[in-house]
Amino acid sequence: MRISFSSLATSNNPFEWVYELEESGFSGWEIVGEGRQRLTEEMRKKIQEVQEATNLEFTAHLPFSDLNLASLNQGIWDETIRQMSRAIRSVGGLTDLVVVHPGHLSPLGAELPDKAWKQNITGIQKLCDIAKEYDIMVCVENMPDIGFLFGKFPEELTGMVENVNRENVGIALDIGHANLVDKLDAFLKLNAEHVHLHDNLGKKDDHLPLGRGMIDWKAVMKELKDHKGRFVVEARTLEEGEESLGYLRRL
Repeated sequence: MRISFSSLATSNNPFEWVYELEESGFSGWEIVGEGRQRLTEEMRKKIQEVQEATNLEFTAHLPFSDLNLASLNQGIWDETIRQMSRAIRSVGGLTDLVVVHPGHLSPLGAELPDKAWKQNITGIQKLCDIAKEYDIMVCVENMPDIGFLFGKFPEELTGMVENVNRENVGIALDIGHANLVDKLDAFLKLNAEHVHLHDNLGKKDDHLPLGRGMIDWKAVMKELKDHKGRFVVEARTLEEGEESLGYLRRL
């Protein structure tokens, strides 16, 4: 299996631990485009240095804080596209896949959900068109059980991808999020290009190490035995990531 590590601690310097990933047993790093992992030209140079010194594969998670692909405030939507597009360009040639969160309903969007949905689709289409220039696939991630978020349910996510109607759009299956909406079995039947791994107790998005929550990982990995893409352990620290990796190896 190709197993990458993704750190949720975006306020910490990733270059204090990224060179330890291979020794820890990971084959890649999924960069979260937030905080000190923000995808800039300066970050690009540092990633290139890591590439030259290691055999790690790279994927990227586009920024999401304060951004909204479904915003009906045109200025906010334009800024969302600008920041996400810049992030895609900054990793062009360094990766073949980026992950994006779908949009969400603002107070105005809640009054006009159909318009917000169309705005979300248009936004993902624009990102796909930019990513195509760099041979990058855009994978849309399923969301946790929070009412105003798009993409919480399997049929909703597949409908989103179908409406985007781009060759380079796909699904990033987040196992922890799927468990929170009690739709894990249905999500596992989707043909996801990318998979995020973390555990929870079924109540909130805890991002626990694998085995500390309620998810039946043996059944999950059996269902995903034919997955050809990457698995990404999402963890708060490298130590918790190593704990999850060890758990996977013992299954």
